[in-house]
Amino acid sequence: MINRVIHTPEGVRDIYGQECRNKKMLMFKLHQVFEKYGYRDIETPTFEFFDVFSNDIGTTPSNELYKFFDRDGNTLVLRPDFTPSVARAFSMHCHGGSLPVRLCYEGSTFVNSAEYQGRLKESTQMGVENIGDASAAADAEILSLTCELLLAAGLEEFQVSVGEVDFFKALAEDSGLDENAVEEVRKLISNKNFFGVSELLDAAETSDAIKEAFVRLPQLFGGPEILKEASLYAVNQKAAKAVERLEDIHSIMRTRSLEKYISYDLGSLSKYNYYTGIIFSAFTYGTGEPVAKGGRYDNLLGHFGKDYPAVGAGLYIDQLLSALERQHISFDGEVNEK
Repeated sequence: MINRVIHTPEGVRDIYGQECRNKKMLMFKLHQVFEKYGYRDIETPTFEFFDVFSNDIGTTPSNELYKFFDRDGNTLVLRPDFTPSVARAFSMHCHGGSLPVRLCYEGSTFVNSAEYQGRLKESTQMGVENIGDASAAADAEILSLTCELLLAAGLEEFQVSVGEVDFFKALAEDSGLDENAVEEVRKLISNKNFFGVSELLDAAETSDAIKEAFVRLPQLFGGPEILKEASLYAVNQKAAKAVERLEDIHSIMRTRSLEKYISYDLGSLSKYNYYTGIIFSAFTYGTGEPVAKGGRYDNLLGHFGKDYPAVGAGLYIDQLLSALERQHISFDGEVNEK
């Protein structure tokens, strides 16, 4: 029988000794990069009202939240995601002033998911939110910052895979599919199951051009050349603009000599429904999970009374530490001998 007095619950762990020191050193380095880019600290509560993460906002599913009640019977949740919390705090406290507002954060998130078997249910995140700038330059700033953060951590080999949610949404809007069918197509595309997409659409009443685009979407990944192919499947103006925006972003990344870290995946579709434009995930050796994620969410702040565009990125510190250790990279940026 487990002695619950000295053991931690499933999904959480103690961090101490050199590992704890390394984590603190890494977070200090990353915070210096935040400051270099002009981002300023914000702290939000560990728990919030349930409505901050409700299905209407499009964040973590209700059954994956850690929920409890206060003395007045209000449903509270441990935050599963920083972005809605920062959006709520900005809407509450920021009145007037110049835009954009650049905010950075650090702390724990909590997700209680059956899919997280063997993974931590409490994890440390650091991240940034750029609020009030709808431009492709703001997207490129977040991607550049993500690259610089990973370089500052000591990584030399990584890829930031960039998608565009509006491209998929543009196809869905012209498809004639109902909401459930669109969600099923999204899941199949996310899983790179183009055979499943083809089978589902064979029974649907939609145009051949839409069917062809949906079936091809899971395979549209690679370097900047993939954007030219994607433009061939842009069946309407919204889809064409989504591809043009990615091309603009790539041009900016090239001027900053960071384009080698960027690839494109038009079939990358987040489970978070609040994303409206670019989404991205950063990968490196030594961990099967992304070390960073982010994207644009132009409609999220409207739920909290401030209708501003925004884009952000979050780093998963535990995965990043694991990758650094497995790549034998010290916190001086040097490769240690095995």
